[in-house]
Amino acid sequence: MTHPPSYTAFAAERLVHRGPLVDVLAAIKLKGADDPASQLLIFENETGRQVDFDLRGSLDDVLKRLKTREAPKGPGRPRLGVESREVTLLPRHWAWLERQPSGASAALRRLVDGASRRADPVEASRRRTDAVYRVMAVLAGDRVGFEEAARALFAGDEGRLHSLMAKWPKDIRGHLFWLTAPPSGEPP
Repeated sequence: MTHPPSYTAFAAERLVHRGPLVDVLAAIKLKGADDPASQLLIFENETGRQVDFDLRGSLDDVLKRLKTREAPKGPGRPRLGVESREVTLLPRHWAWLERQPSGASAALRRLVDGASRRADPVEASRRRTDAVYRVMAVLAGDRVGFEEAARALFAGDEGRLHSLMAKWPKDIRGHLFWLTAPPSGEPP
């Protein structure tokens, strides 16, 4: 089961909101965190990537700008770079792919590779660590102990990581602790 993406917003060093995108944007608008004087940062929690939104106008205006164009209906190939969530690979597909020359069906091979990476718990742990590092670099890259904390993060030494982050601002520290926690079945 896939969960909808989860986002987190920070205004300077203060956690504004964490949750689905609509809720995060509503909290930003409600709390006035879109004030140009405060630095607003929004992260996608699964990847740790920073995202930008045009926050001018009311919440309805922002949400209208976010709506994406519907995919064309009917047969056809998906655009390059778009991952289809409707493709199901049966065991016979895997066997067929193994028999094909390396140049055959590159798009399907990418789907197979992506599916195998998502199923690998070691790779999932590595992606989570990379996501935490991205957020940590943006929010705390200039903090004392950042380099050592990054080493502890990649080494999996949570005790050292927590002790190195002890003097960082409470909201930043709390969010990074939340991101490093093992997945509990709930979306991040």
